[in-house]
Amino acid sequence: MFGQMGQLANLLKNAGKIKEGVAEMNTRLEAARYVGEAGGGQARAEVNGRGDLISLKLEPALIESGDVEMIEDLAVAAVRAAVSLSREGMQKEMQSLGGGMGLPNMDKLLEGMK
Repeated sequence: MFGQMGQLANLLKNAGKIKEGVAEMNTRLEAARYVGEAGGGQARAEVNGRGDLISLKLEPALIESGDVEMIEDLAVAAVRAAVSLSREGMQKEMQSLGGGMGLPNMDKLLEGMK
């Protein structure tokens, strides 16, 4: 219990630095790009570090196949792969932010921001 109170006191003490750090982190996340692929690269999704879909590309041969169910499945799989990579990137950013301010569990404290 006292450990959490110490973390909270540290959080309040460093509120200005944390706000600045979060703003910088959000800028980096917005600029970051993660690509997920499915079907041997037939479907490619690109998301930013916040998990927002930037683009979805499907190979013409995949479209020409006419297999709508497969196209949908590959598109979803590519987006999921890209989003998974972006979540890993966000986790690293949050850990880095917290560690740089002496708040080792910052990722857990700020989890509601996702």
